[in-house]
Amino acid sequence: MTLTPFDPAGTKKIIAVHINYPSRAAQRGRTPAFASYFLKPTSSIALSGSEIERPAGTELLAFEGEIALIIGESVRHVTPEEGWAAVCGVTAANDFGVYDLRQSDKGSNVRSKGGDGFTPLGPAVIAASDIDPRALRVRTWVNGALAQSDTSDTVLFPFGQLVSDLSQLLTLEPGDIILTGTPAGASVTSPGDTVEVEVDAPEAVGSPTTGRLVTVVTQSTAVLPPFSAPPHVDDTQRVEAWGSAEAAGLTTPADAVAEPAGFVLTDELKLKINSVATATLSAQLRKRGLNNVSIDGLQSTRPDARLVGRARTLRYLPNREDLFTAHGEGYNAQKRIVDALNRDDVLVMEARGEHGSGTIGDILALRAQVLGAAGIVTDGGVRDLAIVSGLDIPTYHGGAHPAVLGRRHVPWDIDLTIACGGAAVQPGDVIVGDADGLLVIPPSLVEEVVEAAIAQENEELFIVERVEAGEAIDGLFPLNADSRARYLEWKNKH
Repeated sequence: MTLTPFDPAGTKKIIAVHINYPSRAAQRGRTPAFASYFLKPTSSIALSGSEIERPAGTELLAFEGEIALIIGESVRHVTPEEGWAAVCGVTAANDFGVYDLRQSDKGSNVRSKGGDGFTPLGPAVIAASDIDPRALRVRTWVNGALAQSDTSDTVLFPFGQLVSDLSQLLTLEPGDIILTGTPAGASVTSPGDTVEVEVDAPEAVGSPTTGRLVTVVTQSTAVLPPFSAPPHVDDTQRVEAWGSAEAAGLTTPADAVAEPAGFVLTDELKLKINSVATATLSAQLRKRGLNNVSIDGLQSTRPDARLVGRARTLRYLPNREDLFTAHGEGYNAQKRIVDALNRDDVLVMEARGEHGSGTIGDILALRAQVLGAAGIVTDGGVRDLAIVSGLDIPTYHGGAHPAVLGRRHVPWDIDLTIACGGAAVQPGDVIVGDADGLLVIPPSLVEEVVEAAIAQENEELFIVERVEAGEAIDGLFPLNADSRARYLEWKNKH
């Protein structure tokens, strides 16, 4: 058994395979008929124990544990059998990539996978002569938890074939490295994570191993200049980076409520809603048996502003450290739903009435405003209250608190039925707020309730005029038959 430390001094080029494991192909929904490749610069090489920076403004720095082949002699136009013979050793590799930067690469992966430190290799090299190329194992751990495990006997394109294929068009030279693809399980990392990759040959004599290739993720603060293509993220990139829609938090919850057929919150309907007070709407809802549709105990950053919109919901769980580690870091449910807000959406959050930490702060509130959201409602606390209060978007909240989310809450799931301020709120409910408070109106009742509220306020205008003229309340409020007849006459004139 021969093991030597990995030394990048002789490496002139790094060539990586896009998809080579059936488990990865299944995740991506495509199985290639032929191997395809991309180049990584040698400046991206890092050794075990190094740090990798997640670029500022990005969220999808993903790891990919791989088996790396090290070429030992110059080859051109070789057969697959001759290809494996040209390999002098194998080592562990981590093919890091930033999915946020893929759009501008057009498939080249220069910016997304070519950054400094984006190709950790090592720590030891297993001599190719000691192993069967179909009997290698690659495993990856994130913070000590196993994330990837697969063996080379499953690959779509055997290692000797990869060398042979590449040699048909270019000369492979001593020290060149071929990254042979990653199995399922590759996913997103966050600053503070430790990622470890190991390649071994469990069935070979002495069970040789590369040892664990250790990389620590940190956060860069260097912002890209205006002339650089900015990070771009959509749900397709999130699914590919995380490995599945479920892992990315993009699956629809089982109890998500479908939008009522035919209901649209039009500008005309919003004008009608805004023409009546929440107190009047509340009275009409009460007449229809809905007494528990007010979100109570909150204050508004903009009590002078009217709020009308459709509910988008977010639920927090009480903080538990292991759950927050799994669900609270990185691009969590809170950030995902804020980024998904549209015009007229109202972000409604269930925080269990817990005010001991913020549930939203200035940056996310600003993001909601920029996206055209109508408002924010939380029965928890708000950070950066002075700044949030200066925004145009009204935010209803339980109070100010300087602590970050993780002190009390784990952002858990989105767009499902929640409880906020004592009221049940479903996605798509119409939320109406003013200085008197907040109401939740089922979409199926909105038009009926609003028309009745408009009629009620017209009656009340007449009643106010008569009270100002000195009339007694009895028989006027509410209208009896005589005063109603006078009201109808007044209405026709006005």
